[in-house]
Amino acid sequence: MTSLAAQIVDQQVVRIAGSAGKSFADQLNINAISDETKLRSVAFVFLVGKTILNLSDEETLDGLVDGGNDFGVDGIYYSSPIDDEITITLIQGKYKKKLDGGGNFPENGVAKMIDAIGALFDPGLKLELNPRLKQRVEEVRSFVAGGAIPRVTAVLCNNGISWNDISQGRIANAKKRFGDQVEWRHVGPSEILSILQAQKPIEATLQLQGLAIVEAFDFRRVLIGRMSVAQLAELVDKFGDRLLERNIRRYLGLAGNRVNEAVAQTLRDPSQRSNFYFYNNGITMSCKQFRHNALQQGNWPVQVIGLQIINGGQTSRTVEQIVREVGAEAGSAQVLVRIYELPDGDDDLVSQITYATNSQNPVDLRDLRANDARQKALTVSIKELGFEYRTKREDRAVTTKELTNSVVAEAVLAVWRKRPHQARFLSREHFNSLYEIIFSADLNGAQAIVAALLWRIAENKRKRPPEDAPDFLPYASRFIAMQMGQYLLEDLGVKLNELDHRNFSRAQQLIDQKGEEYFARGLKEVGKALEPFFNGPQRSLQRLSATFRRSDLVETLTGTVLTADA
Repeated sequence: MTSLAAQIVDQQVVRIAGSAGKSFADQLNINAISDETKLRSVAFVFLVGKTILNLSDEETLDGLVDGGNDFGVDGIYYSSPIDDEITITLIQGKYKKKLDGGGNFPENGVAKMIDAIGALFDPGLKLELNPRLKQRVEEVRSFVAGGAIPRVTAVLCNNGISWNDISQGRIANAKKRFGDQVEWRHVGPSEILSILQAQKPIEATLQLQGLAIVEAFDFRRVLIGRMSVAQLAELVDKFGDRLLERNIRRYLGLAGNRVNEAVAQTLRDPSQRSNFYFYNNGITMSCKQFRHNALQQGNWPVQVIGLQIINGGQTSRTVEQIVREVGAEAGSAQVLVRIYELPDGDDDLVSQITYATNSQNPVDLRDLRANDARQKALTVSIKELGFEYRTKREDRAVTTKELTNSVVAEAVLAVWRKRPHQARFLSREHFNSLYEIIFSADLNGAQAIVAALLWRIAENKRKRPPEDAPDFLPYASRFIAMQMGQYLLEDLGVKLNELDHRNFSRAQQLIDQKGEEYFARGLKEVGKALEPFFNGPQRSLQRLSATFRRSDLVETLTGTVLTADA
């Protein structure tokens, strides 16, 4: 018997294998003709990573590491540390041709993942790994060696059901060994399908407790009340990630997240549970319409259409987890609820509310900056030069004539602002503390496009390195792109503030004609700049990764001393 969810997921896998087959072949050495089974397996891991982590195609592909000597790890994703903790997601996928939705995740796969977690993040342990995995692991290890604590989410995914009791016993033993540094998550067809269906409006009835307030103003309505934690958990359990579609953060988990751990501790403690309402900031929801019986004094059942949690996603997920763990007792606590009825076309207001209210955990602000005046002006400027500028994430591949705001931010910071170390390792700040530096008032479309085109050349070389590539190339692409920008300005005979629409065509011609030459020059110059840093100390990938996070390497290349905040 065929599972509908597994069948729909298979359709997605086939589509990805067809559209991304060439990229898989180029970067992972998978032949679409002779390795069809392998291709679908990789496409499945790609689908899971992109879906649960909300990544772009490029980001998802960059994290795929399948290819022998991989400890059973098919994907690894991470960002630079926050508060001396580095969050890492490891994905292992098992995909079978049978689409019945049955079959447990294999026991040997669980065992491999446990071994991987115990070995990959020990900086002193020597391992034989495939090049893609080794490059990413050593980068993580360099952070760990510098004092960052790894917080790992192990995602075991298949087109069947979760692991069996034997595997659960192994995971339980692993938890004793790893403590709260590791979270375990199974992802199957039903969860993937739930996320893929996130566009379907949610209709639900919320049972409020006690008195509530409804106020109408400026053609909008607001309801403020409270409901039980048990009902919130039931909502999240029923609708899953669909409920959080407009929330700008993925669930951060309990391990290593102080806010979520505090929420969990309050709900676990019977003596503190009744105070949860006072300790927590509450849940903010948006909807298209809510209805209630105004003739009823209190305890309203509220019918809601188009429900979304725009602030409080972390609390909601944590509540669901603790109620499942502790039971009905934890559900007796109450939580503050705000419901904003916003008509169609109020997306800008939703973004502003989300920006203003999401302050408990780090926020990705790329989407929220989409309506900024500078982003709108840059969109027009770039379009006039024959390119499109994406200010919001979309579920489709980027063409050669399109630039995303994240790529432009990274490229401009590396190439023109001469901060390549921050371009790679402070990506979470590109649309926050570094926004004014990157998108300064004098940044025009020509400068943005040129930076992105040079960045693309360097990144493509990093992803598809030549056989004789030096060991530092996986960490150096932003530094090389910075040098390429200077070579281009020299050939144009202009300063950066003189690069605009009037000489853009000439700049584009030079990139087409001399881009490879610029890259080769930059690669050589960066290699030379590295020499003083390894005059004696052993050269390893860990040390190389750490070196490319240092501002003094930038100073060596540019001859400019960076200020303390750079």
